[in-house]
Amino acid sequence: MYQAKKRPWMPWLFGFGLLLVIGLAVGYMRDILTPFVTAAVLAYILNPLVGKLRDRGIKRGVAAMLVMVFALLVLLALLLIVVPMLIQQFGNLVARLPVLFAFVQDKALPWINGHLNTDWVLDQEFAASWFQDNLGNIQATLSKAMPTLVQQSGNLVALISNVFLLPFLLYYFLLDWTRWNFGIKLMVPRRYIETYTRITRSMDSVLGQFMRGQLTVMLIMGLIYGLGLMFTGLDSGFAIGMVAGLLVFVPYLGAFTGLLLATMAALLQFASWQGLLMVWAVFAVGQFLESFFITPKIVGESIGLSPFWVIFALMAFGSLFGFVGMLLALPLAAVVLVLLREGADAYLNSRFYRREK
Repeated sequence: MYQAKKRPWMPWLFGFGLLLVIGLAVGYMRDILTPFVTAAVLAYILNPLVGKLRDRGIKRGVAAMLVMVFALLVLLALLLIVVPMLIQQFGNLVARLPVLFAFVQDKALPWINGHLNTDWVLDQEFAASWFQDNLGNIQATLSKAMPTLVQQSGNLVALISNVFLLPFLLYYFLLDWTRWNFGIKLMVPRRYIETYTRITRSMDSVLGQFMRGQLTVMLIMGLIYGLGLMFTGLDSGFAIGMVAGLLVFVPYLGAFTGLLLATMAALLQFASWQGLLMVWAVFAVGQFLESFFITPKIVGESIGLSPFWVIFALMAFGSLFGFVGMLLALPLAAVVLVLLREGADAYLNSRFYRREK
């Protein structure tokens, strides 16, 4: 009887072909996939919470609804707290520009000139006159930009519709998550089911530990930066700290952005080195805690998603697929990482590598 020859490379060829097809589909449909991808990522993070409610005897439909409402309330609370504070901070920035000029001219530049033997001066009248002279050009530029903004009104409508669509998508993702997992597993050929189970478990371990852990780190760092800046007396310090914490998922971006915003706010409000040093101390302590204690403890160092890999994934997938690519960057990076590990193990255990005939 004829026996088919085993082709161990077939699952890998099929897997990479499937990833290629998915990538092409995402590239062509990225404009309409944003709410679906956002809901899918949130559902993956929140699905364990639905499972815990199911274990307590709550029906999955009710559990999915409770988790969806809880997640949206948390996001809404963050927006209602952070956005008004940032708008207020921008207004304070405009109102306190003369204070900033005075601080730079009377304190900062004399200190710099004294230590660097320079003779820098800031002419406040020249800066004001330059702004007035170029006000017409600024207005002309804004008037030219208005038609473009009007043309982009369709994108604004799409954004608003996506916001209202997101709760419904999140609910149905949470409701049908286990059924979809079972359906996908059922379609896998039985000869590859062990390999599929091992790889998907590894992917889930990497993705779950990183994404859920990173979300926890973002909230903790937002509270650390926000409360720390608030205790220094900085206006809108809590909002700036929360923004810095929520950007922690991009290595060093959160701390840099928060430090820049807080430094500008401190210069405008305190107009002294003492206030500036207190703000810098908050970020120094926060960065130390995040790098050496919080992230290693919660996320772990054995996952393999190094800062280099995270930054490259965000830039690469963002460039290829836009905002949808940014949402998919970390999940796809973890998937590719697991596939590379599996491929390396298969290669190291192959006859070709071991020189076996």
